[in-house]
Amino acid sequence: MILSARWRHLIPLSLAAILCVQLSHAAELNLAVVNCAKYENEILAPPGSGGGADPIDTVMWLFGFAVASAGERVMYGDSLSPFGFALDTECKANPTERLLDAVTAIKSKRDNPMDLTRLDCSTFESRHIALRKSDPESANTLTMWLFGYSVGLAGSHVLDAAALGRFDAALEERCAKHPDDSLFDALSAPNPAVPASKPAASKRPPAAWH
Repeated sequence: MILSARWRHLIPLSLAAILCVQLSHAAELNLAVVNCAKYENEILAPPGSGGGADPIDTVMWLFGFAVASAGERVMYGDSLSPFGFALDTECKANPTERLLDAVTAIKSKRDNPMDLTRLDCSTFESRHIALRKSDPESANTLTMWLFGYSVGLAGSHVLDAAALGRFDAALEERCAKHPDDSLFDALSAPNPAVPASKPAASKRPPAAWH
């Protein structure tokens, strides 16, 4: 599988319409203390509200996190749309469910797997650098998946979109020092942008959000 600019085109217009929103807050998102209702109604805000990460990038991060949390060592190139729809359906049906539980519980169709243990760092980085030059937006989206996957491997559950640049730079540095390592090895290695593992909060969400 060749990493290419097609990442931005994996999402059909119907899903893009659902996700045509922006994060209303630039602060960290702790999946263990946010419930589905907050995710649907507050974290995702109406268009034009301003704010932080691109919503598709956010779902991409959650998808990477879910794959890592399931213990899988692959990247699914054609499966963001089913994941996004499944998460939206799960959260609408269970508004009090923790986002962490929703993300890790849903089962969605997963196609076109790429084995992360068989892609070496040097090959990945050369393709990723080329993608940054030809299509920075798609490169950013791909990096968000890798970021979410790395956080899931680390046992954390905090999304800090503002740390994406630091994550990407650290991953590039790691691959430069260890070009023969697999991409999985690089994503498993300590990264200063990846939060330390935190114990999950109680499964009972707070009664009110402030």
